[in-house]
Amino acid sequence: MRIDLHTHSTASDGTDTPAQLVRNAAAAGLDVVALTDHDTTRGYAEATAALAELDRGLTLVTGAELSCRLDGVGLHMLAYLFDPDEPELARERELVRDDRVPRAKAMIDKLRELGVPVTWEQVARIAGDGSVGRPHIAEALVELGVVPTVSDAFTPDWLGDGGRAYAEKHELDPFDAIRLVKAAGGVTVFAHPAAVKRGQVVPESAIAALAAAGLDGIEADHMDHDPATRTRLHGLAGDLGLLATGSSDYHGSRKTCVLGEFTTDPEIYGEITRRATGAFPVPGAGGRAGA
Repeated sequence: MRIDLHTHSTASDGTDTPAQLVRNAAAAGLDVVALTDHDTTRGYAEATAALAELDRGLTLVTGAELSCRLDGVGLHMLAYLFDPDEPELARERELVRDDRVPRAKAMIDKLRELGVPVTWEQVARIAGDGSVGRPHIAEALVELGVVPTVSDAFTPDWLGDGGRAYAEKHELDPFDAIRLVKAAGGVTVFAHPAAVKRGQVVPESAIAALAAAGLDGIEADHMDHDPATRTRLHGLAGDLGLLATGSSDYHGSRKTCVLGEFTTDPEIYGEITRRATGAFPVPGAGGRAGA
């Protein structure tokens, strides 16, 4: 059973529509895929509808990747199978989304001060109907020949945390995020917690504090973790009683990762579904709901 619990669509900063994502997940031989767009659930309906068109079984796990910050360090919290209509969590997601446009415009202004001829119109075109974010600005920098790849824009020279063109946005305290997701019946997993190539990461003591506050798991197997880091994170998960997941963090053509590049053990997936009470996995035609 192949399970990928971290993907993005055009509802945020991926390049596949939710329907295309579902079709591509099935074509990649996945049995379970989670749709975890940044701070939004807008892709759920389209992704769910696409399941009925498949000629093989695929189960959809609904989720989101919540933008958080702890002691000045940005981090992402994967939330699975929560009630999308729970008002307090919905209100926080809306606050984050609403702050994305002014933040993007502030970063564009900083880039222009650095001599980069990027425009809001260019970034808005790239974002389309998605929630605008740094990857869209990064793609604009690629179009302009400023950097060779999207990943190369996430450095101190450009859009990385604290970088020359970085601007802050509204973000959740991760302890609040855990509380809100649990109140909405969901499960929380700390995404790529040791992705040092993205910038500063929180110490293991902070992960331990989050675990004590109810964090369910950490994403150990991820493209931004080298083999030694993955081994260390699996050990940390064991020490803290956390679930250890694996995921692709697929963004379509915007990043080099591919669907199913890293996967989650079926027993871990089963435990996630057992803990969730806000929503349930959605099996497609001929699909199976998993553990």
